[in-house]
Amino acid sequence: MIRLGIDVESEVIDKLFNEGSLSPREEAKARLKLAERYLREGGGLIDRDAVQASEKLYKSAEEAIKALAIAKELDEAREAKRRGRWTLALLDSAAKKLSEEINERIYDDWTHAYFIYVEGFHEARLGTEQVKTRLKYIEELISIARGHLNKQ
Repeated sequence: MIRLGIDVESEVIDKLFNEGSLSPREEAKARLKLAERYLREGGGLIDRDAVQASEKLYKSAEEAIKALAIAKELDEAREAKRRGRWTLALLDSAAKKLSEEINERIYDDWTHAYFIYVEGFHEARLGTEQVKTRLKYIEELISIARGHLNKQ
């Protein structure tokens, strides 16, 4: 739910994580589960509502980047914790670093997710087929995150 340019759901989730006493590993795993949930929800919405599917798929990618950044203890994760929230600049910077440290596909997958968010959700310019075409990039990002976090 977006109100006045603020993603209320993400703000509440970040607040809960920031005020909780989870270890970085526990938080990363919890965020991955959230990413997987958003992926399922988004995939299920594509044929009925491409706009809402776009939002869920982006949120899935966002949570995957957060999970990996937290697990890798990146500066961006520490800065997000200090601020009490993630910004697009922190997410993008983390995605770039993660692509260099874990898998070069991460940044490309993240870029597709952001495209879906802007063009599919905010601008509502993507149709069902355009969102379906990009679903594979979100799935790949979640798969990379799952594989990396399960190795730890």
